[in-house]
Amino acid sequence: MFRHALPLALPLSLSLLLMACGNGEPVQQAVRPAMVVQPLPAADAVDTFPGEVRARYEPELAFRIGGKVAKRLVEVGERVKKDQPLAELDPQDVRLQLEATRAQVAAAQANLKLVRAERDRYRTLLDRKLISESQYDNVENQYRAGEARLKQIKAEFNVASNQAGYTVLRASENGVIASRRAEVGQVVAAGQTVFTLAVEGEREVVISLPELGIDRLKVGQDVAVELWSLPGKRFPARIRELSPAADPQSRTFAARVAFARDKVPAELGQSARVFIRSKGEVPLSVPLSALTAEAGQPYVWVVDPTNSTLKRRPVRVGAYGEDRVPVLEGLSPDDWVVAAGVQVLREGQQVRPVDRANRAVKMVAKE
Repeated sequence: MFRHALPLALPLSLSLLLMACGNGEPVQQAVRPAMVVQPLPAADAVDTFPGEVRARYEPELAFRIGGKVAKRLVEVGERVKKDQPLAELDPQDVRLQLEATRAQVAAAQANLKLVRAERDRYRTLLDRKLISESQYDNVENQYRAGEARLKQIKAEFNVASNQAGYTVLRASENGVIASRRAEVGQVVAAGQTVFTLAVEGEREVVISLPELGIDRLKVGQDVAVELWSLPGKRFPARIRELSPAADPQSRTFAARVAFARDKVPAELGQSARVFIRSKGEVPLSVPLSALTAEAGQPYVWVVDPTNSTLKRRPVRVGAYGEDRVPVLEGLSPDDWVVAAGVQVLREGQQVRPVDRANRAVKMVAKE
């Protein structure tokens, strides 16, 4: 019987021995730090849109006549001066037309000289009463027709001469060649765009606005622009132009933002961000990293200032921004919200609140 009781007594004794080694108290988990932030007021909630720096005036340059491109004298990105030649058409056809018109002018001048002499002779005969009035009137009409014909041909010659000059495309202003749409050997029509010129002077930022909330924006509205080359520095600006119709492909509305200052270190083609301040319809906003969801219901973790424990707080949010999300309901400006690692937290968990610099945050309990 003793042999049967020995296997049962051994595990029990070992258990008693292990309990004797400890003090019987549960092991406490270390309080983990949690980075916390307070929701931003509506004055600090802004929408951000990417954009590109462009010139305010961008004329599309084209030949005034059609023809075959014989020379291209500039490249994209090259700075040009006013009246500088940019491209040339094959002038052969225009020169032939000019020579033909010149020959017609010479013929009209010779004909006018002949009918003038004829009229002078008939006038002498008329004075001597050797011809009738009707005969003289006939010669006088021939002279007037020859004179009108010469004026017509001279006008055509001037047109042909101008067209000979139109074979050279020149810059309308000082600026930079922004784009090229024709190559040597290509046949272009009159008015077909060959170059786009970015005129020197004012610079703007072109952005695309979504359909949602376009009615909240208007021409003249104040905004801020940040250049990627100067991070953290924002320049005051305003919406100068807003397209009345959406782009058929992207379904966005084009807008041009003009700088409020004359001297801004913005170069053509630079990337920029335009910040448009909300107008009070978004009371608060939190970082995107502070938001999580369960069963489609978004919520945040709020720290209780009395004991530094976590409470799940359901919220109603608006349209997501680039790094923040507007909170329409569920938070107050005095709340402290966990801004990172929200997926591994649990209800009632005690934390040690810290800021982004890992400094302890002192919370004041609400009265």
